[in-house]
Amino acid sequence: MRGVRQLLIAAVALLCLHGAPPAAAEYGLKDLSLTFTDEGGNPVLAAGSHPFEMTTTFGVETEIFFEGSEEREVTTGQTKDLIVQLPPGFAGDPFAVPQCSGPDFATIDKTRSQPACSSDSAIGVVGVQAEFGSVPAGKFTPGSYTYAPVYNLVPPPGVAAEFGFLVLNVPVTVDIVVSQTRPYYLEARLKNASQFVFLYGSKLTLWGDPANPLHDPIRGQCLDAVNSSGELVSLGSCPFGGEEDKPFITLPRSCQGPLQALFSADSWEEPENVVSDTATSPALEDCDELGFDPGIAVDTTSTAAESPSGLDFEIEVDDPNLTDPDERAGSDIERVLTTLPEGVTTNPSVASGLSACSKAQYEESEKLAFDPAAGCPQSSKIGSVEITTPLLQETLRGSIYVARQRENEFGSLLALYMVIRNERLGILIKQAIEITPDPSTGRLSARVEEIPQLPFSRFHLHFREGPRAPLITPQECGSYEVAADLYPYANPTQPVRRTATIEVSSGPGGSACAAPSNERGFSAGTLDPRAGSYSPFVLEISRPDGSQHLSSISTTLPEGMLGRLAGIPYCSEAQIARAAARSGDGLGALELADPSCPAASGVGGVTVASGAGPSPLHVDGRAYLGGPYKGAPLSLLIVTPAIAGPFDLGVVVVRTALQVDETTAQITAVSDPIPTILHGLPLDVRSVAIQMDRPNFTLNPTSCEPKSISAQVTSTLGQTASLSQYYQARDCGALGFKPKLSLRMKGGVKRTAHPALKTTLTYPSGAYANIARAVVTLPAAHIIDNAHIGNPCTRVQFREGACPPKSVLGTATATSPLLDEPLSGPVYFRSNGGEHPLPDIVADLHGQIHVVLVGNVDSMRVNREVSRIRTTFARVPDAPVSKFTLSLFGGKRGLLVNKANVCKVPRRAIVTFVAQNNKRLEATPKVANKGCKGKKRRR
Repeated sequence: MRGVRQLLIAAVALLCLHGAPPAAAEYGLKDLSLTFTDEGGNPVLAAGSHPFEMTTTFGVETEIFFEGSEEREVTTGQTKDLIVQLPPGFAGDPFAVPQCSGPDFATIDKTRSQPACSSDSAIGVVGVQAEFGSVPAGKFTPGSYTYAPVYNLVPPPGVAAEFGFLVLNVPVTVDIVVSQTRPYYLEARLKNASQFVFLYGSKLTLWGDPANPLHDPIRGQCLDAVNSSGELVSLGSCPFGGEEDKPFITLPRSCQGPLQALFSADSWEEPENVVSDTATSPALEDCDELGFDPGIAVDTTSTAAESPSGLDFEIEVDDPNLTDPDERAGSDIERVLTTLPEGVTTNPSVASGLSACSKAQYEESEKLAFDPAAGCPQSSKIGSVEITTPLLQETLRGSIYVARQRENEFGSLLALYMVIRNERLGILIKQAIEITPDPSTGRLSARVEEIPQLPFSRFHLHFREGPRAPLITPQECGSYEVAADLYPYANPTQPVRRTATIEVSSGPGGSACAAPSNERGFSAGTLDPRAGSYSPFVLEISRPDGSQHLSSISTTLPEGMLGRLAGIPYCSEAQIARAAARSGDGLGALELADPSCPAASGVGGVTVASGAGPSPLHVDGRAYLGGPYKGAPLSLLIVTPAIAGPFDLGVVVVRTALQVDETTAQITAVSDPIPTILHGLPLDVRSVAIQMDRPNFTLNPTSCEPKSISAQVTSTLGQTASLSQYYQARDCGALGFKPKLSLRMKGGVKRTAHPALKTTLTYPSGAYANIARAVVTLPAAHIIDNAHIGNPCTRVQFREGACPPKSVLGTATATSPLLDEPLSGPVYFRSNGGEHPLPDIVADLHGQIHVVLVGNVDSMRVNREVSRIRTTFARVPDAPVSKFTLSLFGGKRGLLVNKANVCKVPRRAIVTFVAQNNKRLEATPKVANKGCKGKKRRR
């Protein structure tokens, strides 16, 4: 059709020898008007009604031009493009009457200036003031028009509707498109008007109800289009022969302010100079009388509890009055606020492989509407949209994209972009949707405002289903209510509430309905359990779908499984506070780029799986060694940048107190509560896997006795599950056992003297089993002086750190390759509650950790000798110690007293060591004494 028009223009151009004289005045518009009238010509102001006629007029500014003595009134420019933006909410039905095909419109009966279109396709008349030729004659009669019928044409691709008419036998087409910017009004476009038709003005009348019999005398072929008297002349009657009587025009359903049509035009002489002016019609009335009865339907794609699910959300508008010429259409929907049930939350699994659409990409859709490489990326798509309207014969389809966090229309954490595309109709509609999660429960609300005033009967949103669907269903079976408040354009302050029900009818995977269980999965151990060797330690705690959410974890390692602290700096309290301060959304990336804790304090990693279904999202974090916390000597910092696909929820810091049993050195890790929700988004943690993979950090026991790794997992409902994993080191028999003990007395050697005693245990490094039990029996010449015992420290006093000074017997120091500094502290005589005849010797060792070494004191006979003092350390921690020194005071504070001159009696002790791998070593080391040096023992 456009090709025919261009051929006609080219043919006329070949006949022309010169062009129009340039205009002296600037090109401009005048006499603009927009009116809606009934059959009697009275104004129609009822919102949502179908007027009898709609008329727009415009004129082009003119000037007086003199050619010799001849005076001519000519336009100030030759119109090239004319665009009319109709008021928002103005609607037209391109299928109200049949459409005239391009070939029929191009077949022109020049004797009558009529195309070969059927009269049934006529939708109005147009009056034109124009002259044809290369130079305007300037002899038109002001106010007089040449009339022609206007036909509804088959639109070309990219155009929603098109109508056409003839001007001086030149075809003119006007495209009707939906604007691609808010507020999405209809736009009439006359592009590249003929350069050989000088347009002074026009008066276009479109029929609100083309089938009305009152239009029969001037319908299509019945209009005497060649009459130039300024009056419409009929050639007869052309009744409408179509099947339906449908309105062609529907007025807006809003009464907010006057109706305005913006006219914009430019000229061939200055196409870059666009002039604009507005035609105004009075505001519409009686909006409170318009009907408004939309309905909603909502359903999840899964009916199983706590399962990944999509969502179908539908708004239905049954408005038969929209297509009834005798009735007023109902109001459009201006705003929708929807709240999903509590328990329907976001699914972290959706973030796997997901990207987000930036604001620039969203806006780019306007420039490159149908370029698949432009606009929002496909990886950000999570759903689709369908819109059905009675004004079109096909469904409009589009996509739903995830908007970039904070960089969206609302500056919100969550938002969606809806983009509807129809290349054939040239329709591109965009709508932003704000999603607001409740910060405490994760309950989701959606807000859509300024919905385009385009009538629809069905609006369907579909969010994808599958293992990475965007939502999770509630944990328990039942009916859950969805509420939506819908606001009409006609009465924006009077919303209607509609509800729908979501059904959860089975447990996860189709199982029977049941309350959330406290079921847990647990695995733990070292990758290489060879005794006495270093190996990465791994632990994983998980929960299945349908179980209670994790709250906190307490784990106890087997005796002898230790961490090498030497050479590892702590993540300081200031650095920990720095990590915790990054909890705001968007700060996770900062933690990745600039970790709060130093790398040197790192001991491993953590992987958290979040989200329902078989494909949870995995997020990695780091584990750092920290200092004392909540009474424990050490702590573990789990720092996890919560970055899930395009979302950055900040940094999650979970601190775990590392308690060390003071008797066995057994480690128990007690975590702080695990966050369950961040910024309104439930984390839905499915598993926590820790990998302590720092080289030479986790040390296996040197005992191969069967042991276990135990855990206590507390749920958000306060229930605790006790878990256990079998553990046993291997190859203990390959470990050597070479402890060496030396004893030295210092002080008086005569009877009744009180010498000081220093015992030193040394142990080689390498593949050796640790000591499990040690028994030291002193020579018979040394006994305990009861007069120097004083008041032993009670256990209560010991726990409170309030032992009396006289209970202190000496000092002890232990050096371990696992620690930066030796452990040291006082040695007490401590009561044992009657478990043994004498109080215990207790070494209270402090440093990075606190260890209490208890020796039970009693007496024994060796052959026919008198009783000897024996100290038994029955339970020694399975920990490597390179040197251990125990020193007892002498003199007035000395516990030991000589029963004889020690230089004149045997001075050998009896020592028995038992290894963690059950190997034994017995020795009789000589007790050295400087006071006996150089003296010979009498025979």
